[in-house]
Amino acid sequence: MKTLKLAQLLMLSILVLGSSVVAAEPYPLDYFALRSAVSNVEVSPDGKHVAMLSNPSKEGDPFIEVYKTGNLSAKPFRLNADPMEIVSIYWASDDVIVFRARQKVRDKIEGFNQGVYEFVLASVDIKRKKIKKYEDIGADIENILPSKKNKVIYSFVPGNFKGSKLSEAFRPRAYYELNLKTGGKSLVARGKIALGQIETNGDGKPWLARGFDIQKGDLVWYARVNGEGDWEEFHRQHEDSFEEFSVQGFDPEKPNIYFVVANNGKDKAGLWEYDVKAKKFGELIYARKDVDIAGTLPHSNAWTNPDTQVAVSYTTDRTHREFFDGQEAAVYEQLRGIVPNAQYIRVNSRSRDGNTLTVYNQGPRDPGTYYLLHKGKFSKIGSTYPLLKAEELADVRYIKYKARDGRTIPAYITVPNGKPPFPAIVMPHGGPFVAEGIRYDEWAQMLANNGYLVLQPQYRGSKGYGMEHYMTAFNTEAGGQGGYKMQDDKDDGMMYLVEQGLADKDRLGFYGWSYGGYAALIAAARTPNIYQCSIAGAAVTDNQYQVNFYRARIRGSGAIEQLRMWDDSISPIEEVAKVNIPLLVIHGSVDQRVPPAHAHRYMDEVKKLGKKVSYIELDGADHFSNTLFYNHQKLLYESIISFLKNDCGPGGL
Repeated sequence: MKTLKLAQLLMLSILVLGSSVVAAEPYPLDYFALRSAVSNVEVSPDGKHVAMLSNPSKEGDPFIEVYKTGNLSAKPFRLNADPMEIVSIYWASDDVIVFRARQKVRDKIEGFNQGVYEFVLASVDIKRKKIKKYEDIGADIENILPSKKNKVIYSFVPGNFKGSKLSEAFRPRAYYELNLKTGGKSLVARGKIALGQIETNGDGKPWLARGFDIQKGDLVWYARVNGEGDWEEFHRQHEDSFEEFSVQGFDPEKPNIYFVVANNGKDKAGLWEYDVKAKKFGELIYARKDVDIAGTLPHSNAWTNPDTQVAVSYTTDRTHREFFDGQEAAVYEQLRGIVPNAQYIRVNSRSRDGNTLTVYNQGPRDPGTYYLLHKGKFSKIGSTYPLLKAEELADVRYIKYKARDGRTIPAYITVPNGKPPFPAIVMPHGGPFVAEGIRYDEWAQMLANNGYLVLQPQYRGSKGYGMEHYMTAFNTEAGGQGGYKMQDDKDDGMMYLVEQGLADKDRLGFYGWSYGGYAALIAAARTPNIYQCSIAGAAVTDNQYQVNFYRARIRGSGAIEQLRMWDDSISPIEEVAKVNIPLLVIHGSVDQRVPPAHAHRYMDEVKKLGKKVSYIELDGADHFSNTLFYNHQKLLYESIISFLKNDCGPGGL
């Protein structure tokens, strides 16, 4: 089908929307604690079926549900994986769905980054109602192989590397082509430290690899043009370099031209052509002066155009795209015109003939909604959180403010419905060296729904705003480490909101998770203190205890950013005596990234010094959001709101 025809269909589509209900009071916290009702919605290659993960209960695991695209109201084919939990699904052919599932196999973690879950692959034939489980523990899908029916490429870490002290990025994986019908597999490539992290094209041929030269300390990139011939090195970068170099894809018409996001000597990363035969950069395709380029967008039809990139993306007030494919641009432009509360829109699946597709939208006033275009009708399939209505959620604004040393700090503010000044919470992202783009943020929206203005500062060390902004965080001479200027950036953002009349200076609080939890502990011990209280989740409490988990495992820029930042930062466990505001500490009992011993040791010190600090442990919760189940979320949110209202300084926040 021509894309022009698709655009016309979109213009003529009938939009099926649910009725809206205005809530007079904040939503019950249960509404935010629920897991996604619908996720992973995808149309089959022949366009005849739609599959999704559906979660019908508060505490249950999701089911696979498969509907006929022509009759979404009919009874679906349904499957669960009890006692395992299905976490992702993919169509591998017209009637076979491959899925990844996890199961809790231990009650306690086995050390740093050794969690309590194990993962397996399985598939279901919806026509024959047959399920097949595959044997390799920890396997993950790498390629659905559009040109090969009922076959996929998957990878896993061979047993002899389990427990290896190598960093996760360089732990070699083995790659196999798997026949989903027979369970038979054939080796595609076996990674090694010098040449691993292999990617395959739409035909399943390896075309890109990355390795590490231990003797020279270089990261090395390799290419096989068209997936043919021997591996050829095309780029080398010393491990101490902080420059970005990430391959996004290749030009199907000129397969020796790769698309890379790179600095190439500039502060902001842009999208470049790179000739792997000539081993040099070519044309700068797109760059900006304000932010880094985040990556590229693949073609909406993965079955017919598996190796085609159609746009470059970047994030400021929202995710923006600059298209270099006019037909794809027309599709997305039409979608922005008909999807309610359009923010981040993605064609997340499309039939082989292009006539049927599913669309996903997410933004501050849309926690996530899936739509189906089939036979000219554009209809709503379902919402991830159907109890949350757009008018009761909050707008997000993109702002910039000056820190006390003159540095410009970008930030997002989630503004509650009502009139300012509001009680305000600063909620810095974890990492700390990550890029944060705002679509729908559950924590920020939960707080805003309860009347709090939320500041999410992109403090120095945040990625996405150029090398200089990122590197200042671990520059000793610049004083950018944790507890110093990185902390100032958060405080200065709150005072900026006070000056703007948005926040009440006598009602300021702090909440963070992971590195954000660390920053919350530092905030509780600062003098003078601008906050009335602080909440620290999954927090690093002892810098040296944390970095000793991986001090010997990382090298180069990773070692510099992590070890130097933590080595030169204030350690919260040494600051307990200085805590001068009400403090709540929250930690998961099986946190593998920041083990619970952090919280236990901190609370032991609290008791020694006779400080009043509250502690809550989330039983069975890991570090990451996908391990926070309904009971964890409910306890977390109830604890946060109760603490803010009742224990946050005189009269609460």
